[in-house]
Amino acid sequence: MSSVKTDIPSAILTGHGRIAGVIGWPVEHSRSPLLHNYWLRRYGIDGAYVPLPVQPGQFELAVRGLQAAGFKGANVTIPHKEAAYALVDELDHSAKRAGAVNTLIFEKNGRIRGVSTDGSGFVASMKAAGHAPQGKALLLGAGGAARSVAAALQDAGLHVAVTNRTEVRSEALAQALPGLERVAWDEWESRLGAYDLLVNTTSLGMEGGPDPLFCPSLAQASSSLIVADIVYVPLLTPLLAQAQKQGLKTAGGLGMLLHQARLGFREWFGQDPQVDEQLEAFVRQSL
Repeated sequence: MSSVKTDIPSAILTGHGRIAGVIGWPVEHSRSPLLHNYWLRRYGIDGAYVPLPVQPGQFELAVRGLQAAGFKGANVTIPHKEAAYALVDELDHSAKRAGAVNTLIFEKNGRIRGVSTDGSGFVASMKAAGHAPQGKALLLGAGGAARSVAAALQDAGLHVAVTNRTEVRSEALAQALPGLERVAWDEWESRLGAYDLLVNTTSLGMEGGPDPLFCPSLAQASSSLIVADIVYVPLLTPLLAQAQKQGLKTAGGLGMLLHQARLGFREWFGQDPQVDEQLEAFVRQSL
């Protein structure tokens, strides 16, 4: 990977430039400015993508201001996704299914369209890695990321199950997505052999997270199980390391990060960007 050339041209920004950004609190941890500005330079697009730190309670004011200032839209991250869902004028199918919005598109008619790209980004990243999801999937976690991924997998034709330490959250997720199977947290390891795909949608295993050493047993997994983790810091989580040690196929969270950004970029800047080895190498340098 170190041999991949990552040089890109200088930025282009004039008074005609298209502007978008990412809204969050805090927002300095986001890799989205790095990613989108890389694409802008790579394709020679007149524009910029900026971090937008917005405190809780100020979200609608900030969005209206960005819209009035001529922004094309914005990504939305913690803690504003629920506020974004309530604010938009039009919810895309993906947002309705995910129950969340992570991408705002400011239309020329003044309306705001809300989209969720996390689930489709996950599926696209799996396909790009040669692991097209199929069969039965088991998701660890029942938060917003789990719902986005579960909805996308269901839409792709998979049977999806979810397990979570707090059962009330998995119950709520099952109600939101009919057909979702629930598995008790203390039973999922022993039932792993029944699934083709295991996805960690929680922050367990994340550097600086609640349990950075999270590494459950995969002893009951079939030899064909694919293990995926949406965490990308570190790139190789303890869960993925154990899966590789066991000879299982794996997929890290970096691919989802890159693929989920494509739709917003296409809407704001008029270019369908490519996710390739050069981009991955560039983003890896920041992790």
